[in-house]
Amino acid sequence: MEKIKLDIIGLSSSHAQSGSFALVLGESEGGRRLPIIIGMFEAQAIAIEIEKITPNRPMTHDLFKSFAGHFEIDIKEILISDLKEGVFFAKIVCVDGNGKKVEIDARPSDAIAIGIRFEAEIYTNAAVMEEAGIVVTDEFEEELDTLSSPEDDPKKESKSKGIKKHSVEELNRLLDKALAEEDYEKAAQLRDELNRRN
Repeated sequence: MEKIKLDIIGLSSSHAQSGSFALVLGESEGGRRLPIIIGMFEAQAIAIEIEKITPNRPMTHDLFKSFAGHFEIDIKEILISDLKEGVFFAKIVCVDGNGKKVEIDARPSDAIAIGIRFEAEIYTNAAVMEEAGIVVTDEFEEELDTLSSPEDDPKKESKSKGIKKHSVEELNRLLDKALAEEDYEKAAQLRDELNRRN
């Protein structure tokens, strides 16, 4: 199966889900983005390692690295392996001291937090990228006013209702605008709605 190498593009806080973050992965050789909504603690674990901050006490993912190192286990790669009903699945590809390869199921957020501590490369497959990847473009025609949060305007419908009332063509235009504005959380919501309709 063809693997697609991914890079971490960034982390941004989620406006829709308090305490959640959008982890944005991008193709190393291509223009598509893969936004994944993750929890606050996993986002913190990823950000700390990216910024090379050393916490006072080891975090869970640091403990995993130390544990693996003592038993001569190396992490070779992280694979975002599947997408089912809007939920991403991942595998941590390990090699032990004897050269035996093992794949361990994990949440993508944990897998990536661990993988970056081992400087492991991140991959996905063509099926996941085709279903959930978003192509970044500069063109857009329509405002995202129906997607503004109820806190901004109590008279507006909820985001989900605002998304659902649009046609597929309108959703694609809104997706283009969200990507142009680098609002990957909105882009992920629009992508998920488009996937539900296909």
